[in-house]
Amino acid sequence: MQTTAGSYALLGCKVPKDAHIVHLLRKAGAIPIGKSNLDEWAGMRSHSYSCGYSARGGQCRNSYILTRSPNGSSSGSAVAVSANLVPLAFGTETDCSIISPAAVNGVVAIKPTIGLTSRGGVVPISETQDSVGSFGRSVKDCARAMDVIVGSDPDDRFSTMPDRREVLSYSECVTDHKSLRGAKFGLPMKRFWHVAPQPQRRVIERVLDLLQRYGASIVEVDMPCAEERLPEDGEWDWERYGESNPEISEITVSAVQTYYLMNQYLSKLTNTPIRTLEDVAKYNDENRGSEGGHPYDIPAFPDGQPLFRQCVETKGIKTSVYHAALRHITKQCRENGIDAALNYRSPATSAEVQLDALLFCDVKRGGIQIAAQAGYPVMTIPAGLDPDGMPVSLVLLHSKWQDDKLIKWASAIEDMLVHQQEQRARLYGKSSIPRNRRLGRIPPTYMQYLRKNIPVEKSYHYKGSKNETDEPWPDRRADPDPGRNHDEDELDNKEVPRYLV
Repeated sequence: MQTTAGSYALLGCKVPKDAHIVHLLRKAGAIPIGKSNLDEWAGMRSHSYSCGYSARGGQCRNSYILTRSPNGSSSGSAVAVSANLVPLAFGTETDCSIISPAAVNGVVAIKPTIGLTSRGGVVPISETQDSVGSFGRSVKDCARAMDVIVGSDPDDRFSTMPDRREVLSYSECVTDHKSLRGAKFGLPMKRFWHVAPQPQRRVIERVLDLLQRYGASIVEVDMPCAEERLPEDGEWDWERYGESNPEISEITVSAVQTYYLMNQYLSKLTNTPIRTLEDVAKYNDENRGSEGGHPYDIPAFPDGQPLFRQCVETKGIKTSVYHAALRHITKQCRENGIDAALNYRSPATSAEVQLDALLFCDVKRGGIQIAAQAGYPVMTIPAGLDPDGMPVSLVLLHSKWQDDKLIKWASAIEDMLVHQQEQRARLYGKSSIPRNRRLGRIPPTYMQYLRKNIPVEKSYHYKGSKNETDEPWPDRRADPDPGRNHDEDELDNKEVPRYLV
């Protein structure tokens, strides 16, 4: 199997050895059966591109509605598990690349704390944000995978940090719904829940209502950094401030790190003339029909490769602007972000309470982005389907090295959904529960499988979304929930608070 990051530029190259996690998987008896498709070069070459597309792999498709985006960059890993091709898959996340495709393809995934798993042998983007994680059909599957791939590696200095913390067994952290009694969860509101689209938010609110019935407490919180780190609509944007204020921009850090890390990686390959990022960009320019190095060469990369050119311009030099940006985003997203939200102070008693996790309806991926910049762990579990039949997932965040706690609470919530579904099936019969009212993971039905659009559409449609059109989608199902009040879709989410302290 070849490692090419989806690019023809590396076709035929030879890597010096297996990636560290592949070595650990083989040692544990796992049988790798293939490489999955991805956003070419992990989405680092272009501002605008078709998610899930690579020149070598073609267009990866969402397993629920094939015209919609599978999200990325680890698109193929999520789709392979969702379509039942494999029970487990692995991928790397710099910013959203594991959690986002898992969420829109209805599977479980974990992105570990930076340094918990080794990046040795992985095509790199960012040494401060890259993390190797797992995809599975259940939390237990992902936890078992973590038992194998977690470990230090001399080829990755972040995996040998002195403050590094791991547990003996992540699979032993898996629990059931009874653990939810007394648990305390926070809902970050500003730029997160306030802007969560109603069709998808409604699905997650059913989960929140169940959590309270099972004995958990839910409070509204805020991240002090949210207004700076995210735009007003809460949409993911890792290039925010890239031109206007590079000293606080995530892309400032990623562009520099991509250049020097990629050059280090490419220099170790054999049987290839590609040795630097400049070589990759030149190859794309010279092979416009397949790689689309210039704008409008191919539909999947309408702007060519501007991010690669931006990375090349940095020459990998860690300037004062780079150091300022790295310090700023790390402090904002840790101390003034996730850690601040987890350290909840009751307005009634002024007592401080350490919350068990933060919960998101993260359709716009703002929460995932904050965790990426912080280097903190994230998990996602399927919650149900939106009116179009697309998966909606619950996203859980926690602080550094608290991966075991995320597994505990994600498994408890997953078991709660299974338990509730079983109770409803006993009462009403499984066939009487409409598909869009079911809870948890619901297998895909591969809608619009004959269409071959490139670029793909956005994953979700909601009022105000960037891909909103005046015409309905072809073959779109009739509203599976005709009893609901459609006027609710027009409400500003800020006017309907549900969890007040």
